[in-house]
Amino acid sequence: MSTSAEMTAFVRAVEVGGFSPAARELGLTPSAVSKLVTRLENRLGVRLLNRTTRSLALTPEGEAFLHRSQRILADIAEAEDEVARFRALPRGLLRVNVGFSFGLHQLAPALPEFLARHPDVQVELTMSDRVVDLIEDGADLGIRTGTLGDSSLIARHICDLERVICASPAYLKKHGTPKKPDDLLEHDCLRLAPFPALWRWPFDSPEGVRHVEVRGRVTATDAETLMRLAIAGAGIARMIDVVAGEAVREGKLVPILRDSHHVEAVPLSVVYPQGRHRSPKVAAMVEFLVERFGSAPWRAAAIKGRKR
Repeated sequence: MSTSAEMTAFVRAVEVGGFSPAARELGLTPSAVSKLVTRLENRLGVRLLNRTTRSLALTPEGEAFLHRSQRILADIAEAEDEVARFRALPRGLLRVNVGFSFGLHQLAPALPEFLARHPDVQVELTMSDRVVDLIEDGADLGIRTGTLGDSSLIARHICDLERVICASPAYLKKHGTPKKPDDLLEHDCLRLAPFPALWRWPFDSPEGVRHVEVRGRVTATDAETLMRLAIAGAGIARMIDVVAGEAVREGKLVPILRDSHHVEAVPLSVVYPQGRHRSPKVAAMVEFLVERFGSAPWRAAAIKGRKR
């Protein structure tokens, strides 16, 4: 067995949490994976893993070796992809990580178009609002909302999202439409539970941006639930337009306080590890995302719907 095979067995066993799941991925038996890791340890002269019947735990030496091995294996994959791109169209399994809001409302409906263009690509779509480590999770690329922190990842800007304040026609008919920001204090406002900072809604004023700290009887842990609560008439919500756009277009939600609401641009980006842009399948998805969503089509559709 080659050094790369030993290294691959070690890395996958750690990443998936055991010899058995690693063996299933690699097409080997658990004992074969265990032997590869043992051979690696013997060759290095150090113990990389502490083994129990139920789990694997990295030793300090194992942790250091893991990070370097992940980079080496990524470089090998990059080298193979770079050679392959000269002879092949986009092909193979593409692992994409995306947040629920953009994934549900935009990417999933658009995915058949991407698959039709690239029939040799398979997509594994993972939706999570938790920011994951793409390399550790084995993802080829991720779609991120908001300002990106310092990272070794390459980022490409797709577009800017905006937030919109809206409520259902039934709620506004029953409770009245706020005419000025302070009127919100007399209304039930729907709030995102994990983010108290977003309970302070910004508005433009002659003195600059001022905030109204809204109140309400209902909080939710995600924007999708917030939207459904707003459509049901539970209150007024402030949410990303990528979530609210379809409901606004269909008249299920009505934007309010548009003249005074301070609209903050929220960047939407696609990120991927160094070198992955040379992979035909990654490059194809990046270009598709920019082409398909660069103009924020949900915003234009919502505006068109309101003018009917």
